[in-house]
Amino acid sequence: MRRWFAALLIALLPILASAAEPASTSILLVPDRVWTADGDASHVGWVVLVRDGRISAVGPAASVKVPTDAQRIELPGTTLTPGLIDLHSHVLLHPYNETSWNDQVLKEAVPYRVLEAANHARDTLMAGFTALRDLGTEGAGYADVSIRKAIDDGTIIGPRLFIATRAIVATGSYGPGPRGFRDDIDLPTGAQEVSGVDNVIAAVREQAGHGADWIKVYTDYRWGPGGVSQTTFTAAELKALVDAAHVSGRPVSAHASTDAGMRMAIDAGIDSIEHGYGGSVDTFKRMHDRGVAYIPTLTAVESTETYFNHYVPGQSQPTPKMLESQQAFRRAREAGVRIGNGSDVGVFRHGDNARELLWMAKLGMPAPQVLHAATDVAARVLHQESNFGRIAPGLRADLVAFQGDPASDIAATIHPVLVMKDGRVYRRP
Repeated sequence: MRRWFAALLIALLPILASAAEPASTSILLVPDRVWTADGDASHVGWVVLVRDGRISAVGPAASVKVPTDAQRIELPGTTLTPGLIDLHSHVLLHPYNETSWNDQVLKEAVPYRVLEAANHARDTLMAGFTALRDLGTEGAGYADVSIRKAIDDGTIIGPRLFIATRAIVATGSYGPGPRGFRDDIDLPTGAQEVSGVDNVIAAVREQAGHGADWIKVYTDYRWGPGGVSQTTFTAAELKALVDAAHVSGRPVSAHASTDAGMRMAIDAGIDSIEHGYGGSVDTFKRMHDRGVAYIPTLTAVESTETYFNHYVPGQSQPTPKMLESQQAFRRAREAGVRIGNGSDVGVFRHGDNARELLWMAKLGMPAPQVLHAATDVAARVLHQESNFGRIAPGLRADLVAFQGDPASDIAATIHPVLVMKDGRVYRRP
């Protein structure tokens, strides 16, 4: 395993490591506007001084003392924002209209998937997303641990990666199979299968020991009679999982698409719920009261409905599944639930992460709130608010400049002009 991964990194090194400019000691960024995430409005005429990978100063140009040796980068017509964050990604997957999920897990070798993931990480960073929470390798074991290390070491370029490694599912509930396959075939699985309190705790500890930042659990899935979504773990199993994760200092994310799965997750002490399409008004109120974050993944629904149910973006009426997900998003907003940006990218093309921001705005969330969901709110979900997510002195210099003003028109996030992570420029005019 180590030998093939080392060979991959050697092959990728000359292609990917050269993409970033060498870090300057001081860089002065001069956009038309700065959106700091400390409020809703952009500040005209402000500049940002970056020094040694951190934000040194921000404010009106006349108020910032600039070192004489600082590199100056003019960004006319742009708004500078904190780097964007996607809280639900799968860098080891690619769109299902290219290759089905089953075939990716069953037929694509892990070395091939890692090579693809390096490209996916690059495309994500270049799109202005400087941090990802990657919620499961989908059958690729602990490959995300090495991908994260390669990014951190500078061997490949990509966003900050917060990983969940294998994810945890109830025995027989996920896939590929066992339904639909011969019963004498030993199939690879898309996540770690467990049953019983002791085995659940052991899986949490194993994944934590391998380097998971988060523990991801599926509290429901399409394993009920006829393939309907049904809860997976017992309340005792789920509570044991959450307690074991929290004892280790790790938060827990729950795949939960049904109201029952969401309620079980909330009652067990889960930190964030992904999807939540079937959530009731009362359940979203319970999320709000318990401080559970909601990650809507609206673009994933649009994508799968396009692939499999003949939805044509811009032409078709929303499908029943799309309407369900949109209703859930509105209910979450009405209940005051903390909503973080998370797209489930990998279901659709890496680098198109901003599609989720456009969906949230389309469903009525004001542009500044959408930006908050993808910056300071997302950083708080990650427990990283003291490191990034705002433009403030002392925070890491993860910054993006967009043509136009995304605080007025969120569609501006499709057009990054400059991308900086840790004070290093990866994209510039």
